[in-house]
Order: sequence, then C-alpha cells, then structure tokens
Amino acid sequence: MAATRLFEQSATQLHHLISSRAVSATEVLNAHLTRIEAVNTNLNAIVTLVPEMALAQAKKIDQQLARGEDIGILGGIPVAHKDLVLTKGIRTTFGSRIFQDFVPDENALIVQRMQDAGAISIGKTNTPEWGAGSQTFNEVFGSTKNPFDLSKTCGGSSGGAAVSLAARMLPLCDGSDMGGSLRNPASFCNVVGFRPSAGRVPSIPSEAGWFNLPTSGPMARTVEDCALLLAAIAGPDQRAPLSIQASGREFLTPLDRDFKGVRVALSADFNGQIPVDSEVKEVIRRAAQPLSDIGCEVDDHCPDFSGADLAFKTLRAWSFAMRFGDDIQKNKALYKDTIIWNTQAGLALTAKDIGQAERARTQLYSRLSDFFAVYQFLLLPVVQVPPFSIDDEYVKEIEGVTMETYIDWMKSCYYLSSLGLPSISIPCGFTQQGLPIGLQIVAGAQQDMAILQLAFAFQKANPAWKIQPSTGSC
Repeated sequence: MAATRLFEQSATQLHHLISSRAVSATEVLNAHLTRIEAVNTNLNAIVTLVPEMALAQAKKIDQQLARGEDIGILGGIPVAHKDLVLTKGIRTTFGSRIFQDFVPDENALIVQRMQDAGAISIGKTNTPEWGAGSQTFNEVFGSTKNPFDLSKTCGGSSGGAAVSLAARMLPLCDGSDMGGSLRNPASFCNVVGFRPSAGRVPSIPSEAGWFNLPTSGPMARTVEDCALLLAAIAGPDQRAPLSIQASGREFLTPLDRDFKGVRVALSADFNGQIPVDSEVKEVIRRAAQPLSDIGCEVDDHCPDFSGADLAFKTLRAWSFAMRFGDDIQKNKALYKDTIIWNTQAGLALTAKDIGQAERARTQLYSRLSDFFAVYQFLLLPVVQVPPFSIDDEYVKEIEGVTMETYIDWMKSCYYLSSLGLPSISIPCGFTQQGLPIGLQIVAGAQQDMAILQLAFAFQKANPAWKIQPSTGSC
C-alpha cells in the first residue's frame, strides 16, 4: 500500500497493518503529517503540532515490533488531543490568551491512557475558549472551518477533532462534552462522536469529581474505531469518585448484534418540545427505513423533557461560577462575553435554585427510566440546525423561534447531558446543500455497548458515513 494513502485507512485497519509489519509506524505517521501539511492551513483544526516528538514515539513502536513486543491496542496510531486536556511537554492553551504559552508537566488521564495503549500524540486540536459554546473559535488560534463548506462552522467544542477526522488528517481523536461538544461537531462534520455514560471515562485531574455534566469520550470516522478508542480510555480510577468499575476491554468485542424486534422510538423534533430546522427533520425521518431494515420496530415517540432546560442551565451556570468566578475578577478583559455572562449567572444562584435544578433532573431521570423500560433506544436529531455561517458566534433563531441564550440552539444535546446517559452522534444524511446531519442514539444507564452495537448496525445499513469532503474543500 502506498504510504501516501495510509491517511485514508481506519484506525482498526492501520493497527492491523502495523501489527503485521505490512507498514511501519513511522510510515503511517509520515503519511498523516504529509496530509496535515496539505490541508490543515485551510481548515485550522490542528493548532499545535509536535512532529519530532511524534517521530520519536513512532520509532519506539517500530523497535518494539522488531523485538516481538506487544505495542498495545492503539500501537502506532497517530492521535491528537483536544486543547482542553493537559499534555506533558505539549502546549495546552484551553483556547485562552491567559494560557497561550502554557506547557504542562503532566498528562491528563485520558492522554496517558491513550499513550499507554501505544497511540502516537502529534499535537492539539482547536476548541472554543475554555470549551464554551458549540462554535470553534478563539483569540489564540482563530476559527476552525468545516471541511464540507469552508464558509460554515464545524461546531464545537471538539471542533478541531471532528475536522481532523473528516479531513483524513487523523484516524482517532479524544473530545469532551458538557452540552454537546462531542456530538455537535461530529454531526456537523459527518464523523462519530460518543458521549459515554458518566464515569465511564474518568476525568483526572478534576476540580469537581462529583460533578457529572461534563465527560470525555472518543471520536472517529467509524463506530468500530470509536469502540477501539473507548476500550483504551475507559475504566475505573480510584481518584475519580463516580468512575464506573468495569474495564474498557468489553469494547474490544465484536459489535454485531441481531436487532430483530427491538423497539426504538424515533422523533425528528422531540415531538414539538423544541424547534428543529425543517431540513434536519427530513433527514432524521429518513433514518426510520435503515432502522427497519435491520429489524427494529420503530415508533414515532419521545419522552417528556420538562425540567431539562432548568436543570442543565442551572448546573452549567453553577459550574462556571466555580471554575471562573475568582479569576474573572482578576482577568475579565481576557474572557469572552458569553463566559462572563454564564459565570455571573452562576454567581447569582441561590441554594433554592440549585435544589430546584436537582429535583427537576431527578424527576426527568425517573421519566426516562420508565421510557427505557418500554423502548431500548431513543433516536433524535443531534443538532437542531445544519452547520451555519462561520461568522455567526451562535444560532439566534430556529424556525421563527428566537433563542434566549448562546446555548439554546443546543437543547437537542444538552437535554440529555444532565442525566449521565450514553449518547452517540452518527452520520445520517445531508441537506440539499451537502451539509452533514447526524443521528443521536440514546439508551439507558450504562448501556454504552448497546449504543455502539446499534450505531454499528445503522452504519452498515446507511452509507452516509462514507461520504468525504470534496478535495476542493480540503
């Protein structure tokens, strides 16, 4: 296989090629570095690149193979890390001018687990300032463009990761998700983004170990690659109080499953509970056919999400106050307006406000538990709109409905976030303008493997995931 085409291979394929010594880890890395050099300037997805460090890692993998040693389940696969996670010896800015020259002396747990599994870290992917908002831009590196249309946003906050995957610069990336940051950019870029169950991928270091709105997770071009990365990063850690005790090894098992007679609920618009763009609804409705083709019994149904907005917005604001409240007083000019607003909203909360939010999400969780006793899966749009102009910070109106805040257009994702349930974005189809639309698959507590199995079956039945950005865009 020509080294120049290695960048088109999946992570699973690359690992087989490297392990069988059909190609070397160094050849794989060089192919991806060449691809990055060719397309990243126009896309601005990878914002810090460390080729010398990566080449040293690749040579080490090749030496291990020559000695007949195990190289790990990610052995020789190039990866990049979201610029919100600590990377030892690699600049980590958080998309903030305050940290634009910061180089950590330790790895975040997710980075360390990827490297321990043999992955080769090549650098960092772009993110909004502090990961706030689902549009990837900041004053350190600028905006990241959608490879399907350079005039559109790639979403966020794991936007650099999604673009790196879609443009074939990398086969795997890590991401994180509070209100949709794994799922939104995956939908906008026609890749896979999996928000696992709360505690599946522990976040270390963390200032709030008991807080379960944000979580890290895998991103890839295929479901099987997503499962491969999850196998490397999942598993308990005694420093994380909410970590699930199960090993990640279960995600290495085959994803094939018989879905004959499995009941699923599909709603293109949350049964009218939130506004959804008409083209998005049309693409999501078309998902019913491939689901039926694999044997599912599909009903048009959606649970009651009353209280989801109150719960998420309150707890999000509380977390912003905890994280930024003190520092904004000292460095207010170095924070974007939406972060300042969200932090101030958190500082104004009362104990009663937080109590009402916790009560609302407990009631919502109870209703969803009853729902999943009848249906095994809930299928929804990932995002309420198609990719929008890169010049717009956020969506201000959907189908004639005005958005109250900079995150209201992401209700389709953040309604699920406060529950700790697993959910995935998988390519579903395209608008008439050729912009990607993702399908969101949700399941009950800790049903991560079940979601991957349904996503894998859907992927085989629906070819949307095979469509790449045009060479002109890249």
